Amino acid sequence: MPRQGNQTSPGQYDIYPGFPVGNKKIFSSFDELAKKLAGQQRIIIDGYGGVFWNDFRDRLDSALKSIGIEAQWIAINEAMYSPDEINHMVAPFLGRDDPVFGTRFTGHLRDFFDSAKLRATKPNPDTDVTIVYGCGAGLLYWDAYVVYVDVPKNEIQFRSRAGSITNLGATRPEPPKAMYKRFYFVDWIALNRQKADLLPRIDLIVDEQRADDITFMSGDTLRQSLAKMSRNYFRVRPWFEPGAWGGHWIKQHIPQLPQDVPNYAWSFELIVPENGLLLESDNQLLEISFDFMMYYDHRSVIGDSAGRFGYEFPIRFDFLDTFQGGNLSLQCHPSTEFIRDNFGETFTQDETYYILDCEDDAEVHLGFQDNIDPDAFRQALEESVAKSQPVDVERYVKVHAAKKHDLFLIPNGTVHCSGINNLVLEISATPYIFTFKMYDWMRLDLDGKPRPINIDRAFANLRFERNGKRVKEELISKPITLEKYDDWQLIHLPTHSEHFYDVHRFEIRPGKAVDVKTEASCHVLSLVEGQTVVLETKNGLERQFNYAETFVVPAAAESYRLANNTAQPIKVIKAFMKAEVGG
Repeated sequence: MPRQGNQTSPGQYDIYPGFPVGNKKIFSSFDELAKKLAGQQRIIIDGYGGVFWNDFRDRLDSALKSIGIEAQWIAINEAMYSPDEINHMVAPFLGRDDPVFGTRFTGHLRDFFDSAKLRATKPNPDTDVTIVYGCGAGLLYWDAYVVYVDVPKNEIQFRSRAGSITNLGATRPEPPKAMYKRFYFVDWIALNRQKADLLPRIDLIVDEQRADDITFMSGDTLRQSLAKMSRNYFRVRPWFEPGAWGGHWIKQHIPQLPQDVPNYAWSFELIVPENGLLLESDNQLLEISFDFMMYYDHRSVIGDSAGRFGYEFPIRFDFLDTFQGGNLSLQCHPSTEFIRDNFGETFTQDETYYILDCEDDAEVHLGFQDNIDPDAFRQALEESVAKSQPVDVERYVKVHAAKKHDLFLIPNGTVHCSGINNLVLEISATPYIFTFKMYDWMRLDLDGKPRPINIDRAFANLRFERNGKRVKEELISKPITLEKYDDWQLIHLPTHSEHFYDVHRFEIRPGKAVDVKTEASCHVLSLVEGQTVVLETKNGLERQFNYAETFVVPAAAESYRLANNTAQPIKVIKAFMKAEVGG
């Protein structure tokens, strides 16, 4: 991400959406950071896994020396247990030889450290300043100035693929997919708990994704910004990934993205375990992880459902692009009990497919044929794996024509996949990696290897009664007009009884507006037709959003207005928590 943002024209998707935090709030360069730290005698520099810690130390040390400050540096990783001891501790959470799945870590970052070594770590009174740095430095409860160094999840993945970082406590990088599994199930959980503990103590926060061109702000500005966003609106920084089945809609409609990739399969519009929030001051950008928002005030963000979901934001939006690409894998998702018992998650991956755009021949595979023989289906899938032979999918799975603004319902256990030539807005519960692939159309992943197939897990969760006529009756949403006026109308797209979220669509005439109450739920919105929509919050903030952009109005905003200031009608999707979902 560049340090400075670029203005987008009306209707142009903004890939770097900064939330304004006022003038002279964001600073840059190690020289400026050194000046901010001058005069401190004890400094703790904690941060996220994936930071280039040695490089960060060397650059800051050089900047401190240039203003006459000699620092004693203490690497907190010297107090960690050995790699073998750490590997033994985390092994039960890594699913043995499973290439994808593990179980959520139940410990804390302090479990990676020898408590005796932590207690023995002391500042040197004979130096200008003692600086302890690295993941876990904040475990030392010194009376010290606290700096937190953050790095976005997409940058962490780029660095892991380059072999330039390791997992917590490791001495060498592993293959990227193995590293990601441990990030997801162990490292990020431990680091997030540490981040939550540190948030009230942070004096400065640094964005290190450009290792030689950092930006930073005060902890007070950070917390003030989080408070403002949690009561008005926010839009996370989206990011984009190619994939085996990826298409070309995103490349064509968001041309400012790099074009030297084979395709874009996903846009992470709102997958908050991996997205960040951008703060903007004087056109300078600083990215923080979304977790900070929930740790600061999750009740303001998600309202009445905070008791159920805690610090986890419940709703996910992402794009699945198969334009001129391929079918997604044939798949299903785990039941609530299965995902809890096997992976430690507290809620499951119930999904829907909203068709944002498609070609005339677009289709969605959803539900079983009415004469399904589960044993014959399983045999066909297993023979495909064993003999590398194709499966006649339509013999077992129903195929439905897809058209713009359709909503297909995919509660857990439902067999499904998007076909070619769809741009799917996937509206879902937040968990996002728990996909049990049964068939992947005989293709290889972008690394030239087959993607993992999980037939056993799929068959432990498949709902074979979702077949025949029941599919059309229960799994394809039937729009209902709830309110209709001269200026706007409200369409209800009912979700399945197992979905804890519901979907509405506002259709607003040119030059008109609609006033909306949050009713103690966060609202996740996206402009699905038209050029722009203007959001005005009760608290007086205003922001224009463009076609296909996702944004959130937190529960604590209480009310807001959506205004269509264009000459054409617009449509805005809204996902929100059902009334019966509470604390």
